[in-house]
Amino acid sequence: MAETRRRLRSSTVVLGGMGVLAAALSACGSDPDRRCVDRDSYDYLNGYKIVADKNCKSSGSSSGKGRKTGAAKRVTNADWYYDAEVTGGWADYGTFSRDEAVDRGGFGCSGSGSGGG
Repeated sequence: MAETRRRLRSSTVVLGGMGVLAAALSACGSDPDRRCVDRDSYDYLNGYKIVADKNCKSSGSSSGKGRKTGAAKRVTNADWYYDAEVTGGWADYGTFSRDEAVDRGGFGCSGSGSGGG
C-alpha cells in the first residue's frame, strides 16, 4: 500500500512539473500583447489613444502610417504598441519595439534577464 501512495505522489509531481514546463515554453514562444495606437495622441495622464487594428500594418513594423476613413478624425501615424497597460481606450507603459517587448518576455526565454555583474 505504501508503494502505491509513493508512486501516485511521484507521478503527480512529474505531471505538475510537465505542466509548469509547458507553460514556460509556450509563454516564451508567444507574441507579445499589442495594441494599435495613434502616436500623435499621447497624453501625459493617459498614454496613447487606441485605434482600430486596421490602421496599423499587420507586419508589426514601426512605420504603420494607417488611415481611418469616414467622418471621424484621420489617423495618420498609427503603430503597434507592445506590452502596454490598457485603461479605458488608452495604452501606456509599453514599447513600440517588438524586439524589446519579446525580451521582456516569459520565464526562461533566451535573451531575457541580465548577465550579472
